[in-house]
Amino acid sequence: QVQLVESGGGLVQAGDSLRLSCAVSGLPFSSYVMGWFRQAPGKERAFVATITRSGVNTYYSDSVKGRFTISRDNAKNTVYLQMNSLKPEDTAVYYCAARATFSVSNYYRDRAYAYWGQGTQVTVSS
Repeated sequence: QVQLVESGGGLVQAGDSLRLSCAVSGLPFSSYVMGWFRQAPGKERAFVATITRSGVNTYYSDSVKGRFTISRDNAKNTVYLQMNSLKPEDTAVYYCAARATFSVSNYYRDRAYAYWGQGTQVTVSS
């Protein structure tokens, strides 16, 4: 069974840093593009970042560019999201997701990702 399990969320203050992890099983991890999405209260699930199979290419939403870094360790079947300079508007449930191929046309759309984790809560206080 395919499983994506996020961890590392928590309650932090504005300006703090946090690193999320997503452990993947049941998939040939190195053959999959990975992404992070988030859903704030009352809002639609939104794209955060994605990383290609080898980790050479990364893409970010404008709202997190320069503050967040996505990375992966294919030997550990794990994708990470390093979040720096956190803001209250970053408060959301964060989800990791997987897809077989990358497309410049839809990398930011949640419907393009086939597998999803359960999410981890990130709360940033002001």
